[in-house]
Amino acid sequence: MDQSRAPVLDALAAYHAYAQTPFTPPGHKQGRGADPRVRAVLGDSVFRSDVLATSGLDDRTSSQGVVEEAQALMAEAVGAEHAFFSTCGSSLSVKSAMLSVAGPHEELVVGRDAHKSVVSGLILSGIRPVWVDPQWDADRHLAHPPSAEAFEEALAAHPGARGALVTTPTPYGTCTDLAALAEVCHRRGVPLIVDEAWGAHLPFHPDLPTWAMDAGADLCVTSVHKMGSGLEQSSVFHLQGDLVAPEVLRAREDLLGTTSPSVLVYAALDGWRRQMVEHGKALYDDALALAGRVRDGISDIDGLRVHGREDFCGPGRAFDLDPLQIIIDIGAWEVTGYRAADWLRRNHRVNLHVSDHRRISAQLTHADDERTAGILLTALTDLARHAPGLRTGQPVHVPGPEALRLEQAVLPRDAFFGRTEQVPWERAAGRISAEVLTPYPPGIPAALPGERLNEDVLRYLRTGVEAGMVVPDAADTTVESVRVLRTER
Repeated sequence: MDQSRAPVLDALAAYHAYAQTPFTPPGHKQGRGADPRVRAVLGDSVFRSDVLATSGLDDRTSSQGVVEEAQALMAEAVGAEHAFFSTCGSSLSVKSAMLSVAGPHEELVVGRDAHKSVVSGLILSGIRPVWVDPQWDADRHLAHPPSAEAFEEALAAHPGARGALVTTPTPYGTCTDLAALAEVCHRRGVPLIVDEAWGAHLPFHPDLPTWAMDAGADLCVTSVHKMGSGLEQSSVFHLQGDLVAPEVLRAREDLLGTTSPSVLVYAALDGWRRQMVEHGKALYDDALALAGRVRDGISDIDGLRVHGREDFCGPGRAFDLDPLQIIIDIGAWEVTGYRAADWLRRNHRVNLHVSDHRRISAQLTHADDERTAGILLTALTDLARHAPGLRTGQPVHVPGPEALRLEQAVLPRDAFFGRTEQVPWERAAGRISAEVLTPYPPGIPAALPGERLNEDVLRYLRTGVEAGMVVPDAADTTVESVRVLRTER
């Protein structure tokens, strides 16, 4: 195919050139009806290009196949057999993938470090999860993706499982051995789903971790807005092989997706694919070199440790690492990542990626340059000078992996939709959670609906909130009380 083409962008340019007059949604009619105060902030171009996909970008019957051609170009660009655009983010894409593999009460083997969107998929579908434990770094209190061997054990113990789902890279940039995991799944004739939301850039440079399709995965979900040039909510899910039928995947996406997709999101996806095919290698040559210099600069700041392969990769740890995720341990300062991140935003207008009880992180992409790198290094240098004043003496009690691993006593769906009550956190140990309790970011739940809560996890969440952790999906975001299944009296 001609990868220099951008069908969505070309069709949008043609729409403007022909000066079409819409008597359809959106009701702002290319911005003419939008409040001038809104246009002053968003810009006229946003509204001008916010048109319908059908009876707008394409005709009523989609006879030009604009979106279909753009998706086919994307699939060819990354070496997949099929690509599907989503304007509802990878949260929708991963649910569509899950529902394409398993149905209500069927088993799916899932890494327990899955994003909350996977948990939402379990709740909606009624799928029964078979959890696989991540690889735990006891020294750093950090989870890496589960190993292929752990998935093999779970599949052997659950021969009726319909497939496996793994998250890699994690928000910390660590990756599992996808080729080995794909081989484990295919030996048993089941598909592998990869939640690769943080890996949309991986196909475009050989020095980045191996991307899912190259490793042999069947279904792969990517968030182009995370590491690529897509707009927020832009996602692509890719398919290859014969273990999942493309028409089934399309039908599941249609079940969950919007009937009013954003042409703005489609256009940005289309343009990003062309940009990567034509310039991706050179752009990531520069980005990776910049990341190396930034890592060196941060390492020179007293009290900061930038994690690299020597920390995260090896036996019992991760298989690979995306060097564009700059993970910085500030534990030597006795300051939480939450307070450090808040201080940097307040004092230097720098917004960081992940912050936890002892780390902060900066995500670099092909869009960064010496100017943005300099801003980061200046801010971190100043942070080091102010670190003593950020100590609170409120430690976050992070339990070990045994205490973090809660018993799945009830299906997530049954717990979420069951009869519930709100109880003080001190009396919630032993009760079954009816909600998702997720420190965010990065969005990995500490407790799921159907899991039996214990004192260690509850204390972790409470001390975390006191130290600055955010748990936005809880009914009580202070976690002073917890929603649990009501017990029969």
